[in-house]
Amino acid sequence: MSNAVAKVIELNASSSKSIEDAVENGIRRADTTLDNVEGAWIQDIKCVVKNGKIAEWRVNMKVTFLLKE
Repeated sequence: MSNAVAKVIELNASSSKSIEDAVENGIRRADTTLDNVEGAWIQDIKCVVKNGKIAEWRVNMKVTFLLKE
């Protein structure tokens, strides 16, 4: 990996189940369109409240992937 070049993209993902599920949804989707996904930073976490209960979790993340040589 000494000559590897990585790129970072920002994306948003959501889940009605949990924060972890929202992150996994984002990673899964990124992995279907990008090669060599290496990791992610979770920047923001938000929840949508309806009738006094959490209806949806939303995460904003930066996903890192390696560029092909």
